[in-house]
Amino acid sequence: MTKRILLAGIGNIFHGDDAFGVEVARRLTNETLPEAVHLADFGIRSYDLAYALMDGYETAILIDATQQGKPPGTLYVIEPDMASLAEQPGEAVNAHSMNPVRVLQMVQMMGGEHGRLLVLGCEPAVLDAPDGHLGLSEPVAAAVPKAIEMIHDLLEELLSEGELFAAGQPKAPHP
Repeated sequence: MTKRILLAGIGNIFHGDDAFGVEVARRLTNETLPEAVHLADFGIRSYDLAYALMDGYETAILIDATQQGKPPGTLYVIEPDMASLAEQPGEAVNAHSMNPVRVLQMVQMMGGEHGRLLVLGCEPAVLDAPDGHLGLSEPVAAAVPKAIEMIHDLLEELLSEGELFAAGQPKAPHP
């Protein structure tokens, strides 16, 4: 059986560094990816991502800005604890932003299932400025090529059936 992997760029281009995932996805369109990999820029389209996650992918890699308390531009690979995510309260799906936790809860509410989930996150510097903000900050823009390298490494590892890291444990952040 051929493995199928979803690469999902997510974020809002009008909210500064929240566009990290969208920019990485845009640049990956110029890269040669393995046939088993489907790349998509979901932006803030929560329902589209929810349906894609239920489409039989063995692994999905969400590419997004994520605040973990490190310096801006720090990259993370995180395998979320799905049990704790399902218990998190919060708003319903918002048409102006994408909250991956809400998307996963939506998948569950629709009776769907998804495969393994990884998040390639980047620590943002500028999010949600009052009047909006186009473009990535300098440290986040500098992290985009490193993120693309990390994605190629992740894909190689996933497609060779190796173990990336212990389930639920983040890899060391990459400054």
